[in-house]
Amino acid sequence: MKYIIIILKMLAQKNITFRRIVRRLIYIIKSAYYLFFYYLNKTQPNLVLFEAYMGRSYACSPKALYEAMQRDKSYQSFHFVWAFFDCDKYEFLKENKNTSLVKYGSKEYYITYSQAKYWISNSRIPEQIRRRRDQIYIQTWHGTPLKRLGFDVEVEGGNAMNTLKELQNKYTADARRYSYMLSPSAFCTQRFISAFNLDELHQENIILEKGYPRNDALFRYTEQDCRRIKATLGLSDDKKIILYAPTWRDNQHEAGLGYTYSVGVDFDFLRRELGKDYVILFRSHYFIANNFNFGEYQDFIVDVSNYDDINDLYVISDMLITDYSSVFFDYANLKKPILFYMYDLEFYKNKLRDFYIELENLPGNVVQTEQELVRKIHRVSKHFFIDERYTAFNRRFNYLDGPNTSEKVLSVIINGGDLADRCSGNSSITDVITSK
Repeated sequence: MKYIIIILKMLAQKNITFRRIVRRLIYIIKSAYYLFFYYLNKTQPNLVLFEAYMGRSYACSPKALYEAMQRDKSYQSFHFVWAFFDCDKYEFLKENKNTSLVKYGSKEYYITYSQAKYWISNSRIPEQIRRRRDQIYIQTWHGTPLKRLGFDVEVEGGNAMNTLKELQNKYTADARRYSYMLSPSAFCTQRFISAFNLDELHQENIILEKGYPRNDALFRYTEQDCRRIKATLGLSDDKKIILYAPTWRDNQHEAGLGYTYSVGVDFDFLRRELGKDYVILFRSHYFIANNFNFGEYQDFIVDVSNYDDINDLYVISDMLITDYSSVFFDYANLKKPILFYMYDLEFYKNKLRDFYIELENLPGNVVQTEQELVRKIHRVSKHFFIDERYTAFNRRFNYLDGPNTSEKVLSVIINGGDLADRCSGNSSITDVITSK
């Protein structure tokens, strides 16, 4: 069966017509399955379902909102459910008040969606899940975008598994169910409206421009927190810490495995040039399915791809290196050095995604070779200061972030549920199937 699935995925990757037929059939079957729970169950007014990165992590804004609700006595009558692929890893959450776990994609997972009053997710949820009028779907998303998203992507053929139309259908299927979508800035609000086609769906009013709850921790952490995190990762204080967090490439996909990533850097060279004074925390994007073997670099590279909360990595690092990932928007709140290693800049810009902002407005230098990267690392380590470009960047993109964003968001999404009744998000499954 495993090999049959791999063969089908290979055919779907190569043949668009076959892929559409298979996806349509799967969608109809799964929709009928969910419809059973949809009509069997009723909405439970104090039930909240959380998921982050499609069940992969306990992190991001869903985590921040959950922990804020745990701290607030006014939510003591609520019941909280987290969805994970690996529930065993998160058993510790069951020690919290009124908290339980369900396996992502299981029968219990769909039952919970059919019952929960509030859905809180930072990524798209399965298309077959249908929202009732009295249910509230809070889409927190997972970052301010540098690279174009959804309906704003203009380059055809850059994604290994989706045409532009298929990609747009996925964004539409999720967006039509939103009750709220969080935004950290006026810039981000405009990008989300266009990328998720909210104007055409007549849902511009769902944007909640309050900042990102997930960044609360960046304003609250202590030196004791840093010592604890370093101890967990086995890090000492005798070397500077570089967080290297590249994003995924839409065109790198392997049937039977998923999206992969080819490391575009020579770690032997970096160790020779930096190993004496630095340690690198390597974090791949959550979409990336392939593993990395850094066994020969144990004294230089720590693979933190499976470490749940990237905020911990932000606060202990002395510098961030990324490419096109949105991580730098959040990291800039800490006012630490940022470098952009864009070794495939021309290809990424012209063949895959393109960008929302001009690169000269980034809060750090863009480099394209390893030699230049090493030189910049040494330079910013010795001579870094917050210049006007960095300050202007935070004024434009991070002006709403702060230590209490979670509470501000909760005051609206829990007590302002009447907005859900004004949003579309209630089209029938038949309507959705017809539009696909």
